[in-house]
Formats: sequence, structure tokens, C-alpha cells
Amino acid sequence: MPRFAFLLRAVAAPLLLALSGAAVAQQAWPSRPIRLIAVFSAGSTVDIMARTIAPPLAELLGQSVVVENKGGAGGNIGVDAIAKAVPDGYTVGIATTGPLAINPHLMAKMPYDPLKDVAPVVLLAVGPNVMVVHPSVPAKTIGELIALAKAKPGSLSYGSSGVGSTNHLAGELFRAIAGVDLVHVPYKGNQEALTDVLSGQIQILFSGLPPIASNLQSGRIRALVVAGDKRLSAIPDVPTVAEAGLKGAEVMPWYGVIAPAGTSNDIVNRLNEAVARVMARPEVRAKFQATGSEPAVGTPAEFGALIRTEGTRWRDVIRRANIKLE
Repeated sequence: MPRFAFLLRAVAAPLLLALSGAAVAQQAWPSRPIRLIAVFSAGSTVDIMARTIAPPLAELLGQSVVVENKGGAGGNIGVDAIAKAVPDGYTVGIATTGPLAINPHLMAKMPYDPLKDVAPVVLLAVGPNVMVVHPSVPAKTIGELIALAKAKPGSLSYGSSGVGSTNHLAGELFRAIAGVDLVHVPYKGNQEALTDVLSGQIQILFSGLPPIASNLQSGRIRALVVAGDKRLSAIPDVPTVAEAGLKGAEVMPWYGVIAPAGTSNDIVNRLNEAVARVMARPEVRAKFQATGSEPAVGTPAEFGALIRTEGTRWRDVIRRANIKLE
């Protein structure tokens, strides 16, 4: 019996040592700089958000948080880099509705599965679209616009930043719920679409608030409805889609932190708590609100549920409108 006890100790000792070493390693996270991938280019909303939270996050975690831009393919390149990184908590990123909930149903081939290959960490913010029209459009309310569109099917056009973009899908969702026939005109970007609305070449645009704010103030365009669940403080007189009788037409692009699948729950939860503390700072919230987005944190499970439900929602819109990327 003593011999077996000795063998048991001989086997157990290195096992316990390995387990304790793993525990210490996990407790030590982070022990080196963290890479924070922004899945869109420098100057984008995602980039601004990443560079806003990186310094205070580094302060809380005690390690540098280095922002790295990996744009391209509608955010897919950046998310793929995150998904394929070692799940040790040292590569995370900020992604959006597009690469996590829209692109998988829009593109024939995807390099990752957002429901299997990434770990949701925390929702950062949501930013509702606003429907604006050129002043030449006689409709002063969304009800009047719908009546005008029904009286003259195909006479009104709306611009977007490209086929499958959030503002394209916003237009398709509006068309379906309102039962109207609008002509979609895709552009290379939101600014090009806005330019043609300002000139009267097209009549309608769905956009986040910051790119259109100055033109709203000058009266060069007019806002009819906010595609969010509450009014925006910058344009408090503009009703929400629900208030306008179009419940279900909400389009609120969201932004959140993700990690590679397989990242330990301990690291995910610690990162979630740290980001939540950062997002509670008034100066951080103010910078997010300046992008037209409202800070909105929560648990990893809640963010994961949002990714799933939004994926199903936009899948249905894409299928109904038969939207395909060439």
C-alpha cells in the first residue's frame, strides 16, 4: 500500500503543479499589452470608440491597450483576425452589426461564424438611424411621406452607402413595413449619398446623426423620423418610428467588444467589468454620444443574445428583399 501511495503522489504532484501554474497564469492576466482591433479604418466610428476606451482601459488593467485598425470586406477582415487569434485575452476587438449580424446572410462565403468563432464580451453602444428628406419633398411627416409614396409608386428614391449596408437594409425594412415602393440608389459611401440628397438628385436618406447634423440645423435636409426606441436629444421634436406608427422599423447599428471563441469566462468577465467601468465615465460617454451613439453596456450573455436575434432579423430582411452581393 505505501508503494501505491508513493506512485499516487508521484503522479499527482506534477498535475497539481500544472494546475496551480495555469491558475496563476490566469490570475496574472493581463501580464503584457493587449491588442484591440478596430474592424474599420482610422477615423471611423469604430476607430473613435476604440481609441476612446483604450487609455482608461489600460489604466484599469495595468497594461497597455494598443489599437490596431483592420478594415476591409465590410468588417470581415478584422473580425476574422480576432476569431483566429489565440484565445488568451491578448487579442480582442470592437465589431458592429454588419460583420456580426448582416454579412453572414449577405455574403456567399464567410471566413468565420459569428455564433461559433467569437466570444461576446460587452455591448458598447447603439446609434439609431434617422430618415431625412430633401426640402423639395412636400411631406412634413412620415405619414405624409407614406401617402405620397403610395400615390406615386416608384417616384421616390433613397440612397445608401452600398448594397447590404445598414442604411440600405433600413430602407428595405421601411419599404416592407410601410408597404411602399421606393427606388434604392447605392453609392460608394454615406457621404456620396448625402451629397445627392442635398442636391435633390435623390429624395431620402437613412443615416446616423453626426454626418447629417449640420445640414439638419441649416435646413438643407429635413428629418422625419428616428429609427430608434427613443427620441434623440439633438432633435427632440422628431418622433421615433414606433411613435409614427411603424413599430418594428427600428434600425439601431450597435458596437461591441468581442474576443476569440475559447477565451476563458474569467477573462471575458474581467474584461466586461473593466469596460463597464470605463463606459461609466462621463468623459467617455460624452465622446460616444458625439458619434451619435448611446452608451449601452450589459453582460456577455446579453450581448450574445443580441447578436443572435439581430442575425435572424436581418436574415429575414435580406431574404425578403432578395438582396445579393455581386
